[in-house]
Amino acid sequence: MDWGMKNRLSQVIQPDGHCFFLPIDHGYFQGPTRCLEKPGETIKPILPFCDALFVTRGVLRASVDPTNSKPIILRVSGGTSMVGKDLANEGITTSKQEIIRLNVSAVGISVFIGSDYEKQTLLNLAHLVNECENYGIPVMAVTAVGKELEKRDARYLGLCCRIAAELGARIVKTYWCKDFEKVVAGCPVPVVMAGGPKCETERQVLEFVHDGMQRGAIGINLGRNVWQNVHPVAMARALRAIVHENATIKEALELFNDIKNSKVSLEKVTDEIAGRDKK
Repeated sequence: MDWGMKNRLSQVIQPDGHCFFLPIDHGYFQGPTRCLEKPGETIKPILPFCDALFVTRGVLRASVDPTNSKPIILRVSGGTSMVGKDLANEGITTSKQEIIRLNVSAVGISVFIGSDYEKQTLLNLAHLVNECENYGIPVMAVTAVGKELEKRDARYLGLCCRIAAELGARIVKTYWCKDFEKVVAGCPVPVVMAGGPKCETERQVLEFVHDGMQRGAIGINLGRNVWQNVHPVAMARALRAIVHENATIKEALELFNDIKNSKVSLEKVTDEIAGRDKK
């Protein structure tokens, strides 16, 4: 692995080997998503707690401060919508020149294995890897399932992750599932957990994140379960505690409730994280 690739990976994956990615790319197929109508305002209070933003070029330019941001993972696939015939019919939307121009740390692309567009999306991934490896830019493959959430079991996700790694992805983003350790064991590159639909309770979020970390994930890529929460700062801080501080579910939930109930000030929490990041 050359210097540029190592350097970019070190920007998104922290020295402890873990990561907290914050996706705000949902509008590329959903349009204005609840709590993400104004992305810049949504991310401002929770930005200190994540390690990287997963975002499209349009929102990056329009809503993210280039002088005060986290490393960027650029969403470079798309071309479909919730009202179209098939979410899987994606193409590559962003040129290598644009990727380099935006000075991003990594790029992300969805693959839809088992769909009518399996070959197309896998070749999209392969083509992107070919282009980005020339410039030392890591590619994160996203094992998307479209509207078919029932596909999220260990056998299917393990298949998806392995194929993505075989085609050259440096990181794979996939869903947590029962027997998640089997998914991780079959994937030779780091695995990051996606959030999926918003959970009903904070405990549910913390439980699956904690379980996935214990079973081999290096981190999370959670959006709706953070910024659609009534207390997004408290949730972001609690998740960071699990990902980077090996907190238990009980400890993370107590931290969430302390911040939620203002037993810990927002300024103190933010300053604490900023101080640790400087070490």
